[in-house]
Amino acid sequence: MVHFVGAGCGAADLITLRGKALLETADLVIYAGSLVNPELLKYTRVGCKILDSAKMTLDEVIAELSAAEEQGWNSVRLHTGDPSIFGAIREQMDALERLGIGYDVCPGVSSLCGAAAALKAEYTLPAVSQTVILTRMEGRTAVPERESIASLAGHGATMVIFLSASMTAELSRRLVEGGYTADTPAAIVYKATWADEKVCRCTVGTLDECAKKNGITKTALITVGGFLGNDYELSKLYDAEFSTEFRKAKK
Repeated sequence: MVHFVGAGCGAADLITLRGKALLETADLVIYAGSLVNPELLKYTRVGCKILDSAKMTLDEVIAELSAAEEQGWNSVRLHTGDPSIFGAIREQMDALERLGIGYDVCPGVSSLCGAAAALKAEYTLPAVSQTVILTRMEGRTAVPERESIASLAGHGATMVIFLSASMTAELSRRLVEGGYTADTPAAIVYKATWADEKVCRCTVGTLDECAKKNGITKTALITVGGFLGNDYELSKLYDAEFSTEFRKAKK
């Protein structure tokens, strides 16, 4: 059996209880060494075979998982954050399907959540934004034109931008092109929940300056939107004049 496990966004104690249990009983762990906190490997048992996928191709990963299956081993494919977001797991699952190897997925705490915690922020504020857009700039991997930064920026929603910390000048330009003003609040969260986490608050117009000043070129999320400001409406959920299934409105 192969278990795709979300390692969480950094801190070793943010892996789920299920994910930790799977690590503790695994015979083989293939982990994303460039992103996953190595402290998580301390949860593995003595004798567990551990491989760093940063040095492997897709074919090599599948070959190791297949060989482990032939030996009756339990394998963990340990991905950063939650494997469903920029995790490149679909191609691995399809390869396992073709080989008739069973697998499942254990979700993890995404850096999306880690960044919000670091910012002490709520992405969805009444009268500000009720939509969160997760995206990235195109690099060596293309992005569909309909999902360009400028196109998505036109919604004015909360944006959380992955894999783009090395392109902040162009990102800033495209955000403004799409409709955000240069003074729209923004923040760069470097290595959310890690011991060396860094939170850098800025604006859309000063994104590049902020990134350069703090030496940030990778392993960071960029967040943009009014949710980082101070103006919002109170939720109806706890409004005394608002009835719910569980509480009558007070006149």
